Amino acid sequence: MEIQRARILAATIDAVCERGVANVSVADIVERSGVSRRTFYKAFSDREDCFLAAFDVALATVRETVLPAYLAESKWQERIRAGLVALLGLLDGEPKTARLLVCESLAGGPRMLGRREQTLALLTSAVEDGRAHADSAVGPPPLTAEGLVGGVLSVIHARLSSGREPLVGLTNQLMSMIVLPYLGPAAARRELTRPLPALAPVPGGRQTGSLSDPFKDAGMRITYRTVRVLSAVAELGEEGISPSNRLVGERAGMSDQGQVSKLLGRLQRIGLIANSGLGPGLGAPNEWSLTAKGEELTNGIRLSMEEPA
Repeated sequence: MEIQRARILAATIDAVCERGVANVSVADIVERSGVSRRTFYKAFSDREDCFLAAFDVALATVRETVLPAYLAESKWQERIRAGLVALLGLLDGEPKTARLLVCESLAGGPRMLGRREQTLALLTSAVEDGRAHADSAVGPPPLTAEGLVGGVLSVIHARLSSGREPLVGLTNQLMSMIVLPYLGPAAARRELTRPLPALAPVPGGRQTGSLSDPFKDAGMRITYRTVRVLSAVAELGEEGISPSNRLVGERAGMSDQGQVSKLLGRLQRIGLIANSGLGPGLGAPNEWSLTAKGEELTNGIRLSMEEPA
């Protein structure tokens, strides 16, 4: 079920980022992920539950990146800066995560909005810690931290919507805005001239944590034909028939042998199938079989596709 769930979440993220959360239905997700409606409803209670699960995985990715950077510093100002740099770098490197968390979560339903508000409250609390270091005995107004977090989020939202310069380039300006009410104009001016640290690469070059489709990780998008070709290789092998290009194409319902050969070659390059035949160039047909990785994916596909919708 984990493979199907990952495919559903990957398809959800893709659809949401392309069309907007308000325009994505369960039917869209099912069609894009290649699973049955029954499989979808085994994994999620409804459309909003699926969106919330995707949002939570994206949040987990942010926590794994930002929290260690934040906790590595001891002073409030440096903690905020380290966390901000890590956040902006992550959002630059993972545009789908950025769009889901910052833009599309606003239309994801009551539960997603609730989770968003909880997250903003945590960020507000971190900024509010600056009150203990305020340059004035009176300190800034009570809503300052909430306003600052809202302002930073608004700037990020605008940049993501317009596709302008990388977010990490905003670090100094945003930090200047954040420290001004607490540490005063001199500290705010210093933030404007600080050098930006080199960003560590996102672990594994991942895209939205565990939301990645196994086929996309291999540089390939799952399609109906992909599913049929993998299933054909498996079925022919189980029947004791050598799965040549021609037989795989016939079983998969594909008449264009050029397309069959191209697809089989791609599946071989990403390690889902192997060829033990001599090949047409040596006077014999190809003989395909699933690798262990291909077997795992094909079994997962079969489970989802065989269930009645």
